[in-house]
Amino acid sequence: MEGGGGEEGVGKFLNWATNIGITDAPLDTLDLEVPSLSSSCLGKSLFISEFPDAGGRGLGAARDLRKHELILRVPKSALMTSESLMLKDQKLSMSIKRYPNLSSTQILSVCLLAEVSKAKGSWWYPYLKQLPRQYETLSSFSNFETQALQVDDAIWATERAVSKAEMQWKEAVPLMRELELRPQLLTFRSWLWSSATVSSRTLHVPWDSAGCFCPVGDLFNYAAPGMESFSSEEIASWMQTSTLDLEISSSSKNTSGEELDVECIDGDSQRAYCFYARSRYRKGEQVLLGYGTYTNLKLLEHYGFLLNANTNEKVFIQMEQKVNISSWPKDSIYIQHDGKPSFALLSALRLCVIPPNHRKSVGHLAYSGKQLSAENEISVMKWLRKKCEVLLAKLPSSIETDGLLLTFIEKMQNRPSICEVKKMITTCEVEIEIFFESTNSETLGEVCELGLSNKARRSIERWKLAVQWRLRYKQILSQCFSFCGETIYFLSAQQDSCVL
Repeated sequence: MEGGGGEEGVGKFLNWATNIGITDAPLDTLDLEVPSLSSSCLGKSLFISEFPDAGGRGLGAARDLRKHELILRVPKSALMTSESLMLKDQKLSMSIKRYPNLSSTQILSVCLLAEVSKAKGSWWYPYLKQLPRQYETLSSFSNFETQALQVDDAIWATERAVSKAEMQWKEAVPLMRELELRPQLLTFRSWLWSSATVSSRTLHVPWDSAGCFCPVGDLFNYAAPGMESFSSEEIASWMQTSTLDLEISSSSKNTSGEELDVECIDGDSQRAYCFYARSRYRKGEQVLLGYGTYTNLKLLEHYGFLLNANTNEKVFIQMEQKVNISSWPKDSIYIQHDGKPSFALLSALRLCVIPPNHRKSVGHLAYSGKQLSAENEISVMKWLRKKCEVLLAKLPSSIETDGLLLTFIEKMQNRPSICEVKKMITTCEVEIEIFFESTNSETLGEVCELGLSNKARRSIERWKLAVQWRLRYKQILSQCFSFCGETIYFLSAQQDSCVL
C-alpha cells in the first residue's frame, strides 16, 4: 500500500486528515475529543509503520485492541467519490453528463485524473500525494510478463484485462480531452494508473458502484480471509443485517467475517465509514483488512499482489466431457491450496468412475461426499494423480527452476555481481535473455555495474509476481500428486490386510 511523498508528506497528509475529521479515537472518547494543533488522527488506536514482510506500509495497533472495537472513523465528507468531486467542479459535472455510456468506474477514473491535473490546487492534494506511483495489476503486464505466467487460463485472464483496460481508456479519451487534461494524463499509461487506483483502493458505498476513496482507511494491508473458521450460522447471520449494512459488507474490499469489520454509521447527526477490529490485536501488531475470498490470480488482477500462503488459492481442473457429469458448477471443481481435491471435484470423480447403469443408485452417496468403495477411491486418486502429472509436464519450467529464477530476480533487484548472474543464467538462460530484450536492457556487464533501467525495474516486479504465481500453481499440483499417491498406498494396504 506504499505511496509517495516521504515522511514529510505523510505528516502533512495526517494533519490534513485530522482537520477533516478522520480519527482513530475510541468510541467512548469521541464526544470528549477537542481538536488541537498537536493532535493527530492517528496515535490513539493505530499508527503508520513499515511491515516489509507483510505488505509494506500499513497500520499497526497503537495499543491493545479489543475484538469489535471501533478503531477508525472517516466522515462521509472525507470520502472521495465521483459525486463529491463533481459537486466541487461544475465543468467536470457538466462534461460527464454528456457521456452517459461510461461506467461508474470509468467516471471515477476520469475524475481522479482530473483531480491530479489540478496539482496543488486540488483540495485532495495531500491525499493524492500518498497514492502509489505504480501498480502491478494484470492490466499493466507486458507480453513477456504475461507469457511468464505459463498457464493458459492465467495468460487468457491477463490478455483480457489488458484488452478491457485499453477499450475503457479509448471510450474515456473524448471526455478527458473535453476536460482539457494535460497531455501526459491522456496516455494509456496514465489510464492504467488511474483505473488500477480505483480497482485496488476503493471501498464500497451503496450509492456508487465504483466505490469511494477512503483517506487513511485505505492504508490497511490485506489479510486472506479464513471462512472455514466461521460456522454456517454465523455466515447466515451476516446476511440478515440491514440493507445499508448488507451493501457495505458486500464490498470488494470488506471484511465480512474477516480480520477487520467495515460498517457504515448513518445517523441524523453523523455519517461515517467506520472500521471495527474483528480480532484482538496486541500493541505493535499490524492490523489487517480482508478484501474478500480471492485467489492469487484475482488478487493480481484487482490489487497487483499475491500471497504465498493464500488459503483461497485454487487450481481449477478442466474435466473431459465424459467426466463432467455432475451438477456441480465449474468453479467448484478445483484443487485446494493444500493440494487436496475440493468436495465437488471428489464427488464428480467418484460418480464418474462408476459404470453409467449404477450411477443412479449411488448418486446420493457421491453428492453427500461419502466414499463409495475403496476401489472407487483408488480409481479417483489415480485419475487425479495422472491429471496433475500431465498438467505439470505441459509447463516449460519445473518447480526447482522457478525457485532458482526467483533467486535470480531478487539478486537482479539488488545489483548482483557478474559471477552470480552468469551462474543463474545457466539454469534459466532463455527466459532471462527474453527479459533483457523486452526491456531494452544493456549488456550483462553494464546491468551488473549500473543497475537496471527504469523500464527494467518496473518490469522485473511484474515478472517476479508471474514467477511466484506459476510456482505456487505447480506446488499445489505437486502436493496433490503426493496426496493422491499417499491415499492410494493407504487404501491398497487396507485392502491387502483384509485379504490376509
